[in-house]
Amino acid sequence: IMIAPLMTCSARLPVYTLIIAAFIPQTDVGPFGLQGIVMFALYAAGIASAVVVAFVLKRTLTKGPPQALLMELPTYKAPDLRDFLTNLGARAWAFLRRAGGVIFVVSVVLWFLVSYPESAHGIRGSFAGMLGGLIEPVLRPIGFNLEIAIALVPGLAAREVAVGALGTVYALQGNGEQSLGSTLQSSWSLPTALAFLAWYVYAPQCVATLAVAKRETNSWRWTAVIVVYLFVLAYVAAGITYWTATRAGL
Repeated sequence: IMIAPLMTCSARLPVYTLIIAAFIPQTDVGPFGLQGIVMFALYAAGIASAVVVAFVLKRTLTKGPPQALLMELPTYKAPDLRDFLTNLGARAWAFLRRAGGVIFVVSVVLWFLVSYPESAHGIRGSFAGMLGGLIEPVLRPIGFNLEIAIALVPGLAAREVAVGALGTVYALQGNGEQSLGSTLQSSWSLPTALAFLAWYVYAPQCVATLAVAKRETNSWRWTAVIVVYLFVLAYVAAGITYWTATRAGL
């Protein structure tokens, strides 16, 4: 339960795809594309970090006698195409209802918070700007700007919401005629983009995951431990990535 959030899930893919397409050139490194290598590295970072964290937790917070591994395995049989397509369609529709509904509601609320009250200070004077301004000083050392700070707050509901949140924030600043990728290219530095990817490898930006952790552990304490250690990992990883890329002149 403690390390499950480190496994790359489908909700991270919209964020990874957006940033990689915008900032990583389509060049080849040997037989592989650079964009594919970066995507693979993000998956590998999550897996490697899970192994390291499990090793540390086993000898610290979760130290105790060994426990038997119980795993329920299904009966293996040739798949039925009709059942496969039916289940695939049902799961896809359930995802669209859940994620689509969340993204739509969050986007509408964020639009209101970014648009009002009207201020000579632009987005910084809006409700969203005031809220983002509270955490911006904490995020500035790792290369994040006000727009990222604003997007991270609704992104707590679900990771993929961050893409829609960034689109809403930048569109309301007069960048609606450009694609979001082009807007980010002109607004972010490469170190900031790489730091943002590193952040999303670790950050627990998913209320549903935390709710399941609370239900399975039956403990607010362990849920809080998960939230804190993941945010610390995300902050440290993003900071190291940002400063390394900056010093390298990227």
